Amino acid sequence: MGGKYYVARRKGWRGLAAAAWVVLAVACSAAMHWHLRQESMDRAEERLVSMCEERARMLQEQFGVTVNHVHALAILISTFHYEKLPSAIDQDTFAKYTGRTSFERPLLNGVAYAHRLIHHEREMFESQQGWIMNTMKREAAPRQDEYAPVIFSQDTVSYLARIDMMSGEEDRENILRARATGKAVLTNPFRLLGSNHLGVVLTFAVYRPDLPADASVDQRVEATIGYLGGAFDVETLVENLLSKLAGNQDIVVNVYDATNASEAMVLYGPPSLDNEVPLLHVSMLDFGDPFRRHEMRCRYRQKPPMPWSAITNPLGTFVIWMLLGYIICAAWSRYDKVSEDCRKMKELKTQAEAADVAKSQFLATVSHEIRTPMNGVLGMLDMLLGTELTLTQKDYAQTAQMCGCALITLINDVLDRAKIEAGKLELEAVPFDLRSLMDDVISLFSSKSREKCIELAVFVCDDVPKVVIGDPWRFRQILTNLVGNAVKFTEQGHVFVRVCLAENSNVELNHVLHGTMNGKDGKFESTANGAFNTLSGFEAADRRNSWQYFKLLLSDKESLLDELESEKSNQSESDRVTLVISIEDTGVGIPLHAQDRVFTPFMQADSSTSRNYGGTGIGLSISKCLAELMGGQISFTSRPFVGSTFTFSAVLKRSYKDTSGDSGRSLSEALPTAFKGMKAILIDGRPVRSAVTRYHLKRLGIIVQIVNNMSAGLKAFSGQNGATMSREKASMLFIESDIWRPKTDVQLLNCLRGLKNGQLSEVPKVVLLVTSEADKEKYGSTFDVVMCKPIRASTIASCIQQLLEVEVPERKENQNRPSFLHSLLVGKNILVVDDNKVNLRVAAAALRKYGAKVHCVENGKDAISLLQPPHCFDACFMDVQMPEMDGFEATRQIRQMEMKSNEERKNKLASCEGSTFVEWHLPVLAMTADVIQATYEECIKSGMNGYVSKPFDEEQLYQAVSRLVVGTTDSAV
Repeated sequence: MGGKYYVARRKGWRGLAAAAWVVLAVACSAAMHWHLRQESMDRAEERLVSMCEERARMLQEQFGVTVNHVHALAILISTFHYEKLPSAIDQDTFAKYTGRTSFERPLLNGVAYAHRLIHHEREMFESQQGWIMNTMKREAAPRQDEYAPVIFSQDTVSYLARIDMMSGEEDRENILRARATGKAVLTNPFRLLGSNHLGVVLTFAVYRPDLPADASVDQRVEATIGYLGGAFDVETLVENLLSKLAGNQDIVVNVYDATNASEAMVLYGPPSLDNEVPLLHVSMLDFGDPFRRHEMRCRYRQKPPMPWSAITNPLGTFVIWMLLGYIICAAWSRYDKVSEDCRKMKELKTQAEAADVAKSQFLATVSHEIRTPMNGVLGMLDMLLGTELTLTQKDYAQTAQMCGCALITLINDVLDRAKIEAGKLELEAVPFDLRSLMDDVISLFSSKSREKCIELAVFVCDDVPKVVIGDPWRFRQILTNLVGNAVKFTEQGHVFVRVCLAENSNVELNHVLHGTMNGKDGKFESTANGAFNTLSGFEAADRRNSWQYFKLLLSDKESLLDELESEKSNQSESDRVTLVISIEDTGVGIPLHAQDRVFTPFMQADSSTSRNYGGTGIGLSISKCLAELMGGQISFTSRPFVGSTFTFSAVLKRSYKDTSGDSGRSLSEALPTAFKGMKAILIDGRPVRSAVTRYHLKRLGIIVQIVNNMSAGLKAFSGQNGATMSREKASMLFIESDIWRPKTDVQLLNCLRGLKNGQLSEVPKVVLLVTSEADKEKYGSTFDVVMCKPIRASTIASCIQQLLEVEVPERKENQNRPSFLHSLLVGKNILVVDDNKVNLRVAAAALRKYGAKVHCVENGKDAISLLQPPHCFDACFMDVQMPEMDGFEATRQIRQMEMKSNEERKNKLASCEGSTFVEWHLPVLAMTADVIQATYEECIKSGMNGYVSKPFDEEQLYQAVSRLVVGTTDSAV
């Protein structure tokens, strides 16, 4: 019992000591706290006094500046108006002067001048002025000894004209005080008209110029000739002042009119102060009026905060231990929080992966469900077009087929966007002919450009490699989107596609930015008739395609080439080529408010764009992503109602082999060489357009001389201009349609044709270049050939071949896709597996078209039963999504059967010497409407050899069959 009592007693003493220690610590802490608190209040008061005095001083200075400007205006009136007959100042002069100098009096909303008038002068004054003085109530001014009618006023206070300012009691009092003191006099505060701010009226007396500086009151009154007055916006003055100073959020400022000390009037600030804030400072304001008293009262918006030192210093040790405990607690809490966050992140990752899988499945399902019926629609339409139809029926079928292809293109764009967002879009690296690809893209829009009668042209610089390595299909996709938009939004002028090396573009851009082009200032050059030196003569948004800068890119500019060589020598990777492609149009342009969202998916300039021009707004977004995947970027320059220029870059590689003989990869046809060495004369007055035409002729090996009118062309053929071109070998004359003048040039053309038995051994063939199909019929009888733009090297070659009857070697067989496909597929046994009967009919008809023997089944199980080795099939086109057994599982079982059969046959043939073993391996191509990357990966994983998306066409069959079917006839032994 004693031990327990002792222990309890010790615990009690420790508790009392701890309590005493706590009480002592609290007392010391409280004393130190109040001491530090008082020091903090003293510093806050000093800061408040400093800020308040500073604001009061600046307020007086701003007020004084405005008063000084009014004083200067008074001197102006006394100098140029008093006793001047006629006066140099009238109402219009005063209104204009005060209006133009109002910035010197920003706080006065208007200034007016009232003339001092004695009663005996009233009748003559009103007669001279032509009006009668009124009171403030717009009544005739009553008889009094003295008047102050307003004769000059600023436009903002024109309502004061003709009013006698002496008719108002307070105004009269201000006038009398102002002329007696010689200082600016203020009224009681009131609400100003217009702004509804509190303000006062400033009155300033105007004296004769001869008033002495130490004049008495009587002398001032006698020398007074008039009065200047204006409304003073005190609220705006204080607000502008406070906005320029720091610390406004900490203090509250009030400005009072304290003339009546018992009832001070608030000019600025809240009407009452918070009595709970102890600190308040009052600064006196001197606005120059000896009869009125103004003051500024400043206080803190909130009580000054308690300093942290008042707590941390007295309880430092205690706080340190508390912080240590807090740190330990916070660390443990943080550990629990991080663990919980990791768990949530794993859940979110799982959900994101599941969402990505769901998204892929959704895209696959949507793609399949849309493409499957579209495959049937387009396939049946293709079969229908192969039958005998009337012109109307054929037109209907072709229109339906075109709409279906447009829908497929839209689906492809959406899927491309989804692949880009998922990071699963991969680029190929194959060699392709860049110039031929550019020609192919231009040919897609030739009919539309002819319909609109616009120039559509492409130009590739000479130093751009002929064959490059990259992804030609994605490169074509970017070009197709940009050129398609340019043609769609252009109703007149031109669409110009230009390709050059990035080094060329940089050098050209330097000349544009620094204006060093032959001393020009960088503006568009124009011809004598006002046209611009561009492709079509219309102004363009980017001046880099005007002749002034375009001529820098031509290969005969030696200075430019030297500059390019110096830049190329610094490149570390000689095989890499950075191309810059610009697509310029003279269309409607892009509105300024819409230019920041041009590359946003599914966004267009406005709601009318889709209605007027069509489109979904996704093409530019995809083009931007593809350009960035190619290591480049895309930008644009646009001016509303002038046009747009889109520029993108792409990093490719040089290729040192020709693609013309590669049947699997060739994207173009080889140009004939039979025209090499021929000579022609081009008559064109636009240098940019003539350079483009020369570029296409030069690709055929034709030497071109350019002249700008028919007379010069005739002289060039007759040799009168000293031309270097041999007259005997100049066999062609190309004329631009806008240069041709039928009334005069036809005579020159007849003269040229009349030289056959004279100076020329053979009359040249004359070709007219036009932009519309309608011009063919118009000029067909005058010229040998009328060629409709856009021109390409291949179309020029075909035209010249017919015109000059030149023998051109026939194209290789692989250029003729239908016959080549027929040679590959004729007699081949092909199994088609699809659960959709319509698709079966379409696929079977497409394959039978090229001579294949087709057998069709509707599910994977039937396919497996037919493909048990040995079998007679050379290839299998298999749908992916089918009931009972899908294409993936069917292909896996086919591969397992082949593997088992190959092992058995290998074991049997192992004992037979001299026997040749060939493995069973049937080419299986996925045939599905699902074209996303995940499905392609699953196809390869399951053992399929390739991928053909629905609806498939001749190009897809050509690519797939040429790789897989050739050489499979003896696939089994």
